[in-house]
Amino acid sequence: MTNQALKPLETAMKLFRVMALWCGVMSLLLWFVNVPTHYWIGKSFHHYFVWVALVHGFTYPIYVLAAFNYSLKSNKSFTKTILFILAGTLPVASFIAERKAVAEFNALKASN
Repeated sequence: MTNQALKPLETAMKLFRVMALWCGVMSLLLWFVNVPTHYWIGKSFHHYFVWVALVHGFTYPIYVLAAFNYSLKSNKSFTKTILFILAGTLPVASFIAERKAVAEFNALKASN
C-alpha cells in the first residue's frame, strides 16, 4: 500500500483509537463506580454517577461505527470485526483491541 492508500485507513485508525480509549474509560467508570454505588453504597450517593451510564450509552454506538469503519478499511474478517465491536462492552477489552489495531497498523506502515 502506498502512503496515499494508507490515508483513509489512518483516519479510520485515529477515530477508532479515540473511541476505544473513550469507551474503555467509560466502561471502567460504569463497572467500577456507577454499578457499585448503585447496588452497594446506596441510592443517596448514586445520583452523582447517573451520568456515567447515560454518556456510555450514547457514545457506545459511535464506538461501534468507528470499529466497523476501521474493520472494513483494514479488511478484517467478519469474526474479527465482531470481536472489535464487542471489545467495547468489557472494561479492558477496548484497550487491548486498540493496542492490537495500532500494532497491526504500524506493521503495515513499516512494510511500505
